[in-house]
Amino acid sequence: QVQLVESGGGLVQVGGSLRLSCVVSPSISIFNAVGWYRQAPGKQRELVARVRGGASGDYADSVKGRFTISRDNAKHTVHLQMDSLKPEDTGLYYCKAERPFDVPVWGQGTQVTVSS
Repeated sequence: QVQLVESGGGLVQVGGSLRLSCVVSPSISIFNAVGWYRQAPGKQRELVARVRGGASGDYADSVKGRFTISRDNAKHTVHLQMDSLKPEDTGLYYCKAERPFDVPVWGQGTQVTVSS
């Protein structure tokens, strides 16, 4: 059974850092793309960052230079390092795994709150 489990969210002050983790089971290797999305209250879910295969990540313009996505195939995990956090980064962060010709898989989400 495919499952994504996120962790690492929390409450942080402006300018602080958090590191999110997404563990993919049974194996990250069956997915060609894994990414992080977020949804703020009253807003649509949006892409934050995504990594495909061994390529470098794709980032939303709003997080470029502050966030870094990385993929650890040995540990079946994708991390999102978030630095210089801003209040507008607040939201529910979801992990999403994709592979061709199949329905994407989502995690349950982890809350990130940045206080000013």
